[in-house]
Amino acid sequence: MNSEREPTILESFQQAGMGRRTFLKFCAATASLLVLPAARAAEMAERLANMPRPTVIYLSFQECTGCLESLTRSFQPTLESLIFNTISLSYNDTLQAAAGEAAEAAREDAMRKAWGKYVLIVDGSIPRAEDGVYCVIAGKSALGSLSHAAEGAAAIIAIGTCAAFGGIPYAAPNPTGAASVQDLVGNRPVINLSGCPPIPEVITGTITYFLSFGVPDLDAYKRPVMFYGTSIHDRCYRRPFYDKGLFAKSFDDEGARNGWCLYELGCKGPVTYNGCATMKWNDGTSFPIESGHGCLGCSEPNFWDGGGFYQPLSAATGHWPKAEVLGAAAVLGSVAGIGTAVVARSRQRKLEAADSSKQQPGERSS
Repeated sequence: MNSEREPTILESFQQAGMGRRTFLKFCAATASLLVLPAARAAEMAERLANMPRPTVIYLSFQECTGCLESLTRSFQPTLESLIFNTISLSYNDTLQAAAGEAAEAAREDAMRKAWGKYVLIVDGSIPRAEDGVYCVIAGKSALGSLSHAAEGAAAIIAIGTCAAFGGIPYAAPNPTGAASVQDLVGNRPVINLSGCPPIPEVITGTITYFLSFGVPDLDAYKRPVMFYGTSIHDRCYRRPFYDKGLFAKSFDDEGARNGWCLYELGCKGPVTYNGCATMKWNDGTSFPIESGHGCLGCSEPNFWDGGGFYQPLSAATGHWPKAEVLGAAAVLGSVAGIGTAVVARSRQRKLEAADSSKQQPGERSS
């Protein structure tokens, strides 16, 4: 092998003692995670096999390390597989062994060598108040570090709701002037992976997809549709109880013990778009609703200021940007003081009887 060039991703697998068969299994498993057809799995393998390991710069700003903690718990692909075989993680101030001037010099050197080609991952919001004094690393403000690193990035992946939308630091009264990556970077592709934290496989899956095929299809909030295209409500295993009008009234009543819908306890699943209900957490073990707690809506903008976590969505909070997706039936039912499920069934019968062209544009099918 020519020592003057970076090894390809396939060669990295082989150097680690894994053959082509293991590499193909990795591509097939990742393609399955991304719900790609078999043909795209073969295309992914072909592209990654001949691709040098790309440089990845991971910057942490106003964050709690929860997003990185989530990433370390990815099961497919695992973090160790990702950083040892698929990417070259040149800078992460939590995982790296180097510190101080040596770490900063390594980051600058890696950025210089891969200028215009590296993937920039940003974790946490960026404070703008007082010239960015609320987050300073190695004598440089987060605002200055982001601006410099973004100039040479091929794309930027904003991990977590803080990086994607401002998150908790952005919540009122926002004393640090926190802002999201997309608020500050306009000349590079930005992919938002919101969540507090995001599902680990969403992070690793998006990175692998970008390396294979480029920027994926994104929704209005710049999130990959393959992970954020469906509401949690639409895929929730408690949905049948919602449709039947069976709701838990408290977290310890009979309804809660029987797995009834948590809508009346403030669950934000109907207005939250994420893969929690299908991908789940801890290698598909569970997710918050399955553990008995309603969704907090943490993958949506302004979730912290969007009304009480235990206040039902039927209350007119006025803060949820996608509240219209609840469907007119549930909203009208709550306003009129009528049972949500009764009105929903009545509305459904009317819809079925009416011409399909008359369906209200904001409603979604069950």
